Amino acid sequence: MQLVEKIRKKQVRVCVMGLGYAGLPLALEFVRAGYRVVGLDTDCRRVRDLRAAKSHTGDVSPKSLSAGLSTDRLEFTCDDRVIAEVDAVSICVPTPLGKTREPDLSFIQSAVESIGRRRRRGQLYVLESTSYPGTTEEIVLPVLSEGGWNVGEDFYLAFSPERLDPGNERFGTRNIPKVVGGVTPVCAECACALYEGAVERIVRVTSPRVAEMVKLLENTFRSVNIALVNEVAKMCHALGLDVWEVIEAAKTKPFGFMPFYPGPGLGGHCIPVDSVYLSWKARQAGFEAMLIELADEVNNSMPQFVVELTARALNATGRALVGARILLAGVTYKADVSDIRESPALDVWIGLERLGAVVSYSDPHVTEIDALPIRACSQPISPGSLREYDCVIVLVNHESLDTKLIHAHANCIVDTRNAFRDFRQNGRLFRL
Repeated sequence: MQLVEKIRKKQVRVCVMGLGYAGLPLALEFVRAGYRVVGLDTDCRRVRDLRAAKSHTGDVSPKSLSAGLSTDRLEFTCDDRVIAEVDAVSICVPTPLGKTREPDLSFIQSAVESIGRRRRRGQLYVLESTSYPGTTEEIVLPVLSEGGWNVGEDFYLAFSPERLDPGNERFGTRNIPKVVGGVTPVCAECACALYEGAVERIVRVTSPRVAEMVKLLENTFRSVNIALVNEVAKMCHALGLDVWEVIEAAKTKPFGFMPFYPGPGLGGHCIPVDSVYLSWKARQAGFEAMLIELADEVNNSMPQFVVELTARALNATGRALVGARILLAGVTYKADVSDIRESPALDVWIGLERLGAVVSYSDPHVTEIDALPIRACSQPISPGSLREYDCVIVLVNHESLDTKLIHAHANCIVDTRNAFRDFRQNGRLFRL
């Protein structure tokens, strides 16, 4: 067909809507593949920075951004009129949870409304934003079908979930297999042709609903297994066992076991959110996802468990939590990224302050936090400054965060991570 032929000849212009952690790397891969690409974002300040090769995501370096711009096949805009000028649109907008922990599809709805105003016949639209099974056909398709337009004839629609792992230097957009599900076989053919130029392997499934479910299963699998090991961590703490030693020994079994590790809670754009999307959709169908709900409850309890450990640690040193000066070491949701979305560190912070503690933080990747009700700047650490805190809580082991210095000079430590579990010093040390 004509569009597939144009795609394979690299004669198409592609629009990537949403230039965050998923959209920006995808736009660059499309450029490397030989397509002409326009990145569209509602944040005009972000667009200005990108035009100046200033990257806002750690997985895209200014050098790679400059390389893309130097091809003259990459541009950025905040004007949605460009949608009418392209052949394919990839939607990579956020899908957070609302205040009541229900899916917030407002970003998808806004993007689709923009497309509806600017669309033209013959275009391909691919939703990449993670959402519950049915989103593509229940939310996107009706808008694009207005005016009697027929999917698979007047336009083409598919779902292909982003599967990125921020900070992962081994796997990125190009070498992570791309799952693609089209509303019709022709839609799938168009979407597969588009991604074949930019991604090493395409995994075609029978429908958008299957592709949507694939992404949720992947991250729900992680959520449930993390909940299990978090509960085991609490259990080992009660039994006086070192959970890290237990995991290290268990993973020597060459079959039937996959190691997961405990922590202060779940964070980031996917794992704490995706399982909630899935259980919410299941309830709409009259099915209670009991295991998923329980896993969510266990994981959400971990920040409070860290607060309780801190209170016990301070009591052991003869100090009350009320009025205690606490330093959080690392506040991002995972190591070596700058992302604090859904970070459990913020819940630990709020929990400590509610009980009267005075909280500060140190994180080489986050110079300041402006996330209500928290506004603060990262504090430098040194042997002298560490001794001024009653307790230091190690939440993330950034490579550039000197955890050994903390263990050597802090008065009291609550360590929720594994990197220095065998380190010994004179102060009191509590671990999950």
